Amino acid sequence: MGSVISDIIGKINPIYKDGPAVSHTLGYDSAVETLEPVYFFILDFMNNMGLSPEKLIDNFSSSPGSGHFSELGQRATIMQNQATKVLGDINTVLRSVLNIIYDLKEFKIRLQSYDDLKSPNKDAAILSLKQIWMDKVDIQKGNSSIKAMALGQSGFATLIDAFLVVKDETLKDASGKEIDLNDRVKRILIPRIHEFNIWVSQSEQELRKRYELEKTYLRSQVNSLKLYSRWAKPYLKAAYDLESKDRMREPALVKAFNTIILELVLIGKSELKVKDLALEGILPKEFAKENFTKKLRKYYSCVVVELIFRGIPQRVSQQAHFTFGGKADVAFNAYALNEDEIKLLHKELDKSDLDDVLKLINGTTDESLSQLQNEINFFLEEKKEDEKKEEKREGSNPFLALFGFYEKREKEMPKKKDEEENKPIRKDNWIEKTQLRAVAEDIAKANAMTIFDIYKSAHGMASFT
Repeated sequence: MGSVISDIIGKINPIYKDGPAVSHTLGYDSAVETLEPVYFFILDFMNNMGLSPEKLIDNFSSSPGSGHFSELGQRATIMQNQATKVLGDINTVLRSVLNIIYDLKEFKIRLQSYDDLKSPNKDAAILSLKQIWMDKVDIQKGNSSIKAMALGQSGFATLIDAFLVVKDETLKDASGKEIDLNDRVKRILIPRIHEFNIWVSQSEQELRKRYELEKTYLRSQVNSLKLYSRWAKPYLKAAYDLESKDRMREPALVKAFNTIILELVLIGKSELKVKDLALEGILPKEFAKENFTKKLRKYYSCVVVELIFRGIPQRVSQQAHFTFGGKADVAFNAYALNEDEIKLLHKELDKSDLDDVLKLINGTTDESLSQLQNEINFFLEEKKEDEKKEEKREGSNPFLALFGFYEKREKEMPKKKDEEENKPIRKDNWIEKTQLRAVAEDIAKANAMTIFDIYKSAHGMASFT
């Protein structure tokens, strides 16, 4: 009985390209008895053997004319509607994050002029702020604004230049010399310079408050975006799980029939106890040494149980669920896999339509945030000048380096996941191939035979191969 799992394991390790190390199959046909006793007997027995079973595949396909198809289709639609609503909220919050980032950039540019007032670029900063004050504040006075008077009224042509050149309300320029202006211009200019100086002080305080509030709001929106993403994923997963898998060529699924096909795959694995097996004499005595075993990968004896069930769904009276009676084909397959191969097996199984669906969510949240991450971190992790100076002093502390402070920081940096995930599996060396895998495979064969034989004997199977 071929399966997706057999194909994946064959790709992972070519020694299983033609199939498992051993396979025992049986068929059980009963229109009265349901699938649940078959499944749970095998599951409980594998637990009792210490194999710690795990479900790898759980698929179903219903014929379009069955009541089961209609019932689960309605449930899937409810999950899809809920997911769509949350996705709409995600898009709204994402737009909000973008707008906040643009606002913070504007604030940052404005605040730079205030910061430059304490630097050698003071003169340029004052000119920049005066331009902003004339365009944003003074312009609200209408015809009495500096620009309106300078451009529209005679006698005030020098008003703009005088305002930009004057240092303070004493009408002195940057060099400290008093500027020669007529009295009309002076009477307009003195109060405007006074207003500008007050505005510079107060506007800086208000702008910095607004800047900090926007950063707090940005952090809140980013957290909301991640929260909505977490809420959407369960609905999408539930909708995916409730979908009937497409089996257009399956002869048992006739559109007008009331038929269902279930596919379940369990894997039970037990770690190879190298030291214990060496003490028992199954492996060479050298394997009992700790220094020797540390260099070896972990190997597992694996039993893969595959169940294909063809049944007729029957609704339980006055309840919303179904029972299934029909034919079950069960295969007990034995493999020996190391820890790297098991990780790759799970990775390959995760490459499904559900993975593609969840990537849409990640594309809306994680990937969108990753593109903005530098800008988000720039604002959220921005440090004040005092903290930067403290960190700078800390960075030159030889005692911190002596105690490995900076090494610890480097270790905390995350490694690139792509490099680790795409790293090819190392082939078995001679010891792993001839000793560990061989012994693990023998144990897996024995376990598969035990489960098959006990189940067959317990149920008195007459129809098996």
